[in-house]
Amino acid sequence: MAERNISSQELAAAIDITPANLSILKTGKAKAIRFSTLEKICRVLACQPGDILKYVADPTESEDK
Repeated sequence: MAERNISSQELAAAIDITPANLSILKTGKAKAIRFSTLEKICRVLACQPGDILKYVADPTESEDK
């Protein structure tokens, strides 16, 4: 967002979600994201999903599952 000089409010409006929901996405507290939302974010920010997503293993999950 900083590289594109776009505020959270502007991005939320451009992708049609609430600023509160965008905040949840930005802080990593979201458990899921719709592909349509991810697509809109990438379109507005001119980026790829890998530029904004990072895999973090759930420490409560067992590797044996």
